[in-house]
Amino acid sequence: MATNLKSLAKDTAIYGVSSIFGRFLNYLLVPLYTQTLSAASGGYGVITNVYAWTALILVILTFGMETTFFRFANKSEENPRTVYSTTLIAVACVAVAFVVAVVGFLPLIAPAMGYADHPQYIAVMAVVVALDAIQAIPFAYLRYNKQPIKFAALKLLFIGLNILLNLLYFVVLPALYKSHPDVIGKIYDPSVGAGYAFYLNLVCTAFITLFFRKELFGIKYVFDKPLLKRMLRYSWPILVLGIAGILNQTADKILFPFIYEAADQKTQLGIYGAAAKIAMIMALITQAFRYAYEPFVFGKSEDKDNKETYAKAMKYFIIFTLLAFLAVIAWMEFLKYIIARDYWDGLQVVPIVMAAEIMMGIYFNLSFWYKLIDRTIWGAIFSGIGCGVLILVNVLFVPKYGYIACAWGGFAGYGTAMLLSYFVGQKYYPIAYPLKQIGIYVMLAAALFATMVLVPTQGMWLTTLYRTALLLVFCAFMFRTEHMGKAMKKLPVVGRFFR
Repeated sequence: MATNLKSLAKDTAIYGVSSIFGRFLNYLLVPLYTQTLSAASGGYGVITNVYAWTALILVILTFGMETTFFRFANKSEENPRTVYSTTLIAVACVAVAFVVAVVGFLPLIAPAMGYADHPQYIAVMAVVVALDAIQAIPFAYLRYNKQPIKFAALKLLFIGLNILLNLLYFVVLPALYKSHPDVIGKIYDPSVGAGYAFYLNLVCTAFITLFFRKELFGIKYVFDKPLLKRMLRYSWPILVLGIAGILNQTADKILFPFIYEAADQKTQLGIYGAAAKIAMIMALITQAFRYAYEPFVFGKSEDKDNKETYAKAMKYFIIFTLLAFLAVIAWMEFLKYIIARDYWDGLQVVPIVMAAEIMMGIYFNLSFWYKLIDRTIWGAIFSGIGCGVLILVNVLFVPKYGYIACAWGGFAGYGTAMLLSYFVGQKYYPIAYPLKQIGIYVMLAAALFATMVLVPTQGMWLTTLYRTALLLVFCAFMFRTEHMGKAMKKLPVVGRFFR
């Protein structure tokens, strides 16, 4: 079991470093957009809303086939290459049909979404999300073949190119345009504004597709119709689960313009979207863990000690997400500069969104019980109920309380899905999670958080030092409780301080 956990930790480190580093680089776009697109302009609100739609559509276009691919590729009776090619053909056909439908009905779709003046935003992002859906299968194939380096390199290449182009079109060219409008005007139009975020995304996504020549053209395509039918029977509940899950993350941003009727709805949505970005450290950790954990779980499903391994993995996941939660709160006086000052009113949502993301991560880890026994319908039920709770909270309270209700809606939705998955899972696939140990960590983190925010302090540096000291209390408790001293002694250079 120790070897399995070590392998999981290694893969998580590779995927995690690339994911977290990549997202960190991507965060550069947040101060870039908030500094160049004022809150009052609503430009960042447009970006937040459109990307929420694309996240939802991406889940629909992949229709659970990433997880389904792992499940069937690991079955001894199936040919992994046939599973891959069948999956890729199915997803690509759906993606192409989607683009054709959007372009064909664009005059109806754009006004319905509130973009009658900018239908090109919708058309461009339709192509982007279709390419993303197709790329998702080769990326899954890289994970299956244990090629984390190529996986990470392509993810970072996309982000790096996207950042460079955004800096060019949001900083460099606008500055040059002021003094040389005739020349710069040939490649830059200041009236496009937030639209450049979507156009540049299309360029970068198309560019990355070129690096999948081997995965797209270096294989023998075999379409196994009976296999696809079996895969679809497995994947459709995952699709429902995925839709409900992504709605838990995006429904508030999609619904907000429809239910918050004030004239500044795009401004308020932009403030909320920008502030929530600070809380996304939890999403980074969860995503990194998922990339390694999903193939790890399915590959280990026949091992005798699998349940004990899952229980330990859950405990460590919770410990480190709580540590990240406290770290963000401790260093908030500096992290808030990620966004421009006119977005700071939204910082009140950060702890709520982070807590919701922790519960989402726990729910994801719990979800493997029904995937392993091929009863994915339970995931659809849990996520559907959680999504219903989120939407209800938004519809009832957003008109009166604004975006703060969006944050609490996500908290309530994830919490509901998490609890349902745990209690039902203990009946069908019982796992002895160390609840007492986990509960102690949760209570300690809650007490330290309350102490951080309720005890008054003055000044950026004093506040940060005080909160960092409390963060170290959690670290010391974790270090002692988990007996990390022995492991630390084995590390080069650092180990001498623990001997």
